Amino acid sequence: MEAIKEKPAFKINGFLVLAVTIAIAGAGFWLISQNLLAIASSNNWQDISTNQFYGVGLLVLSFLLLLGFIPVQPNQARVLVFFGNYIGTVRSPGFWWVNPLASKSLVSLRVRNFNSDKLKVNDAQGSPIEIAAVVVWRVIDSAKALFDVDYYQEFVAIQSETAIRTLAIRYAYDAENENDSSLRGSPDEVAAALKEEVQARLVVAGVEVMETRLSHLAYAPEIAQVMLRRQQARAIIAARQQIVEGAVSMVEMAINQLSDRQIIALDDERKAAMINNLLVVLTSENNTQPVVNAGGLQVDN
Repeated sequence: MEAIKEKPAFKINGFLVLAVTIAIAGAGFWLISQNLLAIASSNNWQDISTNQFYGVGLLVLSFLLLLGFIPVQPNQARVLVFFGNYIGTVRSPGFWWVNPLASKSLVSLRVRNFNSDKLKVNDAQGSPIEIAAVVVWRVIDSAKALFDVDYYQEFVAIQSETAIRTLAIRYAYDAENENDSSLRGSPDEVAAALKEEVQARLVVAGVEVMETRLSHLAYAPEIAQVMLRRQQARAIIAARQQIVEGAVSMVEMAINQLSDRQIIALDDERKAAMINNLLVVLTSENNTQPVVNAGGLQVDN
């Protein structure tokens, strides 16, 4: 089946045709009124001239012309179908006259938002999560939107939710490695991937996806507490690792400066004791209390 593409429809300035329609209707009324006056003067109601039929024909013609007037607002389109055939789309805002016998379907070209429901799906690691997104879209081909799919608004909603589920399966909620992409740690990359996924599904409906963003992301309630403790444990481990690395660097710097400046000579045993004490002070969670050795006190008897 050949795909239908949008094309411009034949149209005429509506105010110009309206003036012609008023003139035709006026001529029709004038012919009918003249014939009625002639019949009234002769008092013979069977004396109907051809002008009467011409007047009626002009009135019928003016009525048909009235059916062809359409107003088009900015960011709206009128899709014309004449006896089952698509004959074009009127996009230009204004007051226009088109084929009066064609159906004129209204399609909005304005930007719209689709807010998905919270979807429960497993991520790349198999963990159940809740995810939702906002899809900003608009119709760019009115013919495809009307003729290639049924109810394009519903089509956008279903395909967007399908794309969100596909994206959630592709990424993990939280990456084990900082360099790996994840739903929580790579929002820009995830948004770009979601936009590409949704656009691929909606191109058949003549829809352009302008932007996508995750609006909700969380672990499913049944594992939320466990995952929270897991995240806290990771944070504690990362903090401890950074503290230990900093403490070792400070101890190394202290020993090197004492040795370079020849402030005190330390043997291996004293170095080990000093390193132990410094590491305890630097890595302890609680404040340490120093013990001052003031030397021994000798009493003479």
